[in-house]
Amino acid sequence: MRNFHYPGRSPVYATNGMCATSHPLAAKVAVQMMEAGGNAMDAAIAGAVLLGFCEPQMTGIGGDCFVLMTPPGEDRVIALNGSGRAPAGIDGDKLRAKGDVIAPYSADAVSVPGAVDAFCRLSKDWGKLGLKAVLAPSIHYAENGIPVAERVASDWAGSVDNLSGVARDMFLLDGQAPQPGQMFRAPGQAEVLRRIASEGRAGFYEGEVADDMVASLNALGGAHSLEDFANTACDYTDPIKGDYGGLDLYEHPPNGQGATAILLLNILKHFDIAGMDPWGAQRAHIEAEATKLAYDTRNRFLADPEHMTKLDHMTSPETAAQLAALIDPKKAMPAGLPGAEAVHKDTIYITVVDKDHMCVSLIYSVFHSFGSGIASDKFGVLFQNRGAGFTLTQGHANEVGPGKRPMHTIIPAILKKNDKVYMPFGVMGGQYQSTGHARFVTNVTDFGLSPQGAMDAPRSFAEGDVMTVEDGYSDSVKAELAEMGHNVQRPDTAIGGSQAILLHEDGVLEGGSDPRKDGCALGY
Repeated sequence: MRNFHYPGRSPVYATNGMCATSHPLAAKVAVQMMEAGGNAMDAAIAGAVLLGFCEPQMTGIGGDCFVLMTPPGEDRVIALNGSGRAPAGIDGDKLRAKGDVIAPYSADAVSVPGAVDAFCRLSKDWGKLGLKAVLAPSIHYAENGIPVAERVASDWAGSVDNLSGVARDMFLLDGQAPQPGQMFRAPGQAEVLRRIASEGRAGFYEGEVADDMVASLNALGGAHSLEDFANTACDYTDPIKGDYGGLDLYEHPPNGQGATAILLLNILKHFDIAGMDPWGAQRAHIEAEATKLAYDTRNRFLADPEHMTKLDHMTSPETAAQLAALIDPKKAMPAGLPGAEAVHKDTIYITVVDKDHMCVSLIYSVFHSFGSGIASDKFGVLFQNRGAGFTLTQGHANEVGPGKRPMHTIIPAILKKNDKVYMPFGVMGGQYQSTGHARFVTNVTDFGLSPQGAMDAPRSFAEGDVMTVEDGYSDSVKAELAEMGHNVQRPDTAIGGSQAILLHEDGVLEGGSDPRKDGCALGY
């Protein structure tokens, strides 16, 4: 594989195990877990939970996760849905009386956190070391503090107004976002993790911690009950599969948006992407138009799998062919992404491969930056606002309802080549994630980029009536896109962030980590 000249990082190579994620401390802890005799699952859980303190605006134990994994020595892909549900007492009519959408920074938007149940289940079913060992690094750093990294500090500063009530005391320093290098501590959450380490999921979903979470949400008008928390349970599911350029793409099924990435790639198959300039206007234009059509399809149909009826339609070649036929290769379509207002970009991704080639592809999020902005009064558990991903449109498959899972933007992925696991990867960035998956796969297949080169390369993204284009594109390309009818703008921050580990046939692992984030790939 070759890298283009776009400046970035060197690939990382190792043989015994590797982690790629968005913060170096989490990558280090993950590798330490494997060095101590743990496997990829132990490492992934340890790193992911720690990221909730390295990047608290992105994720935390009040959030959800989705996981794809392969057992050691196997190429079988297993999916686990660790997303929570709306409380049983939620009332769509009452919410409609308040407005057209669910207020994102309110207790109404807080679905029950599902990640902790998933981590406990995965540790029991697949891990070696046990929760006490796996959570020990996070307990230490939550108690003693972590210096805030540069990109994290930038994101934090832009999200201060999202925080309310006691969350402002717990996630701000003297009322201000921390500066790079300042220490962030979360002693209340360290105590929560101690209880999970000793009691398992009951330490979170029952007892004093659950009492604190429910009382805090009820005081703000939430319909949550102790039963909602006690009944939270993750589910093993079957991954969905697409293909492109000789690789099979495994995605998590709904309520995540993995089907959107498969649809998008199916649309791109109808164009000679490999024959285009990789950083020219034509490729960016076709990808933008395919994104608009794929995301419009997502917004119409994607929902809780118990309520979704159009998954086969989304992933069928016929649907992609009909949509591809709508694309004008020289002219932009008008924006048409209804229902996308509530989608933002705050997520972490971690991938780990161990010496037995057990692979874990895990994505973990609180949705908006700092989620709902609400923290529990005593322990400081910051709640996600995934409930804002529901629609209030009556009769829609993703309509808010008791016990339903909302549509999620977060999606882990695994690529196979010739039926063998080839590369776990993921792309952070909220709504960008499906387009990010398609861009990563086409970078690798159509243009022969290494995993690191595929991440270093410039990105563009059509969202609503705006096409954001990173600085890696030339001014002439931006002008050509504008002439096609795109509303070209420079993004406020870099578009997305990704991680990947490629498994070479000789056993060497090759890791890549996005320069848009603070993290790294690390192996031993």
